[in-house]
Amino acid sequence: AVSDQRLLFCVVLNHLLTMGQVIGGFWSGSVALVSDAAHNFNDANALLIAYIARRISRASSNDRYTFGYRRAELIGATINLTLLAAVGFYLIIEAIQRLWNPSPIAGWLMISFACLALIIDLMTAGLLWSLGSGSLNVRAAFIHNLVDALGSFAVMIGGVAIIYLDWIWVDPFLTLLIAGYVLWQVARLLPQSIRILMEGAPTGVDVADIVRRAKTADRVIDIHHVHFWQLDEHNCALEAHVVIDSEDSRQLESIKHEVKSILENEFQIRHSTLEFEFADATALSCRAGSFACGRT
Repeated sequence: AVSDQRLLFCVVLNHLLTMGQVIGGFWSGSVALVSDAAHNFNDANALLIAYIARRISRASSNDRYTFGYRRAELIGATINLTLLAAVGFYLIIEAIQRLWNPSPIAGWLMISFACLALIIDLMTAGLLWSLGSGSLNVRAAFIHNLVDALGSFAVMIGGVAIIYLDWIWVDPFLTLLIAGYVLWQVARLLPQSIRILMEGAPTGVDVADIVRRAKTADRVIDIHHVHFWQLDEHNCALEAHVVIDSEDSRQLESIKHEVKSILENEFQIRHSTLEFEFADATALSCRAGSFACGRT
């Protein structure tokens, strides 16, 4: 199991690094260093969310939260990504202003803080490497820290260019690259988080394919009124009405077992709720103009 204490240590270490980079960025005049701090702040919060989510996820479901606390991580991620988008756009505006109106930059100070960030990023990645086999969240955080290390290395190269070549434009240029990468992450992850919170169906799975395959189960006539959504990043749920002949009522349990097996084994839907209807009752309901008739 992943050590909560070691994970919390990584969180504290990266937040301290973020504060140091912000101070160093304003002190040296390097907006690239500030942008790298913003990206590191997001990753530190991602680690914090992973830590909190691990603690919360251990709580059992109850009468108020019958599915448990699965989505706590998604709520935090949505908040973080929204804030990160705002920071990304701010950095782009700041970088463009610096391109038009360059200001002096303390290159050696910029390099010093970037070097410190690189050391801490590599140290954090080393701690997470030994923990990665126990948690998908930690493996993802490990990759993020490697990217942070590359960003810090890029800022160091920018500092060298400023000192020896007097290329002041390198600093806002690096800022645009880092901010662009940050916004690309937001554009990739935020829709996924919102879709799950909105109880949307997972991507890559067609509800029509699920219905078509489930209808091949023995004695199943039709399936309608289907609702398919994600509980969290890894778990899906489905509810549906299954139509059978009334004369097959004695086989209801075996039919239900077969449909559930199809859903679980072929579509990884481990939580399904099936309501059974008889074909003659469904036909009467349709002629009466039932709201649910034929709905998927």
